[in-house]
Amino acid sequence: MGMTITQKILAAHAGLDSVAAGQLIEADLDRVLGNDVTTPPAISIFGKLGTDRVYDNDKICLIQDHFTPNKDIKSAQLCKTMRCFAREQGISHYYELGREETGIEHVILPDNGIVFPGDTVVGADSHTCTYGAVGAFSTGIGSTDLACAMARGKTWFKVPEAIKVVLSGSKGPYITGKDIILHIIGQIGVDGALYKSLEFTGDGVHELSMCDRLTICNMAIECGGKNGIFPVDEVTVEYIAKTNPERFNAGDYKVFVADDDAEYSRVIEIDIGEVPLTVALPHLPSNTKRADEVKDKIDQVVIGSCTNGRIDDIRMAASILKGRKVHPDVRCIIIPGSQKVYRTALDEGLFQIFDDAGCVISTPTCGPCLGAHMGVLADGERCVSTTNRNFVGRMGHIDSEVILAGVPVAAASAVMGRVATPDEL
Repeated sequence: MGMTITQKILAAHAGLDSVAAGQLIEADLDRVLGNDVTTPPAISIFGKLGTDRVYDNDKICLIQDHFTPNKDIKSAQLCKTMRCFAREQGISHYYELGREETGIEHVILPDNGIVFPGDTVVGADSHTCTYGAVGAFSTGIGSTDLACAMARGKTWFKVPEAIKVVLSGSKGPYITGKDIILHIIGQIGVDGALYKSLEFTGDGVHELSMCDRLTICNMAIECGGKNGIFPVDEVTVEYIAKTNPERFNAGDYKVFVADDDAEYSRVIEIDIGEVPLTVALPHLPSNTKRADEVKDKIDQVVIGSCTNGRIDDIRMAASILKGRKVHPDVRCIIIPGSQKVYRTALDEGLFQIFDDAGCVISTPTCGPCLGAHMGVLADGERCVSTTNRNFVGRMGHIDSEVILAGVPVAAASAVMGRVATPDEL
């Protein structure tokens, strides 16, 4: 029986000729990721495992991004714990604030060329599934598993079943990967892909930018997916050649292709030309509607995060906000996903556009996405956000509301003071 892309990657890293859905395996890891929330408890567990060194200090990535710049004493202590561990272990890929290569974890790892096709990646953050956009198997784990992965360089998996998502057609005006993944989640629900691999294929894949693919894979977890993954094509090759020329030229990666007779538990067909600008209303990513059917008034807009904080996102926001003003009743926060994105936006004059429009420009941080800082909502407030979750109390008070949207809808909403599309401006 044939295998999917995910199954082939897992088989290769488990030293097996083949694997089947439901099989328990132990696989070698190419990258192990932790952040300032999940790493400190992992460090505590690591100290009890009977080893004093990580398995490979060049394969572990530790990133300060959730509570940074530190919002209070507790978050400062968490960051200090991780910082001291990184120095003690000589972690090569440790990322602090302000440096050129730093920022939000799921933006900087692909953009810095840390993840390549065929890699296995685990991270103590649920949105680690982002890296399937470059043809890697990547998934989230807990802090206990992070400790063991840092110590041993391998972990166990149950090989997931797969859902085949066949994309066709071409994107309409202002349609992004965010609209496509919200459309899919709206169709199948928040548990529609529970512990399954979402494997994207079809001619429509070639219509998607790397930014689109990263956004789509980032939110695979929002329908319960174990991972999301795209085939490697010319878009992928161009991207990895730019992000890590040395590894690319050395051919230090492997492209896996699904077999024609691979088994899928379900096949979903999506004509991306029919996907509308889409929003997810409170309090689930599956509670989707056409953006033009929603007119709710809002108090805040957040444009950024690991889902939509890439330079393409920031450029798109600037193109819509240029020459316009944020509504007087709205606070609009722009969060570049990395220091590199920040500097590029600065050099291209995008910050002047945002400042003229009346936006707040933040340092790269996850802050408002999880209701930590830099944009926490009060009771009764409503935010249109390009982040990935809109659960009860996600961005602040339990009586606040989050509406998920792509960058074009978020930027237009900031101007109109309500949920709006660019066509209404």
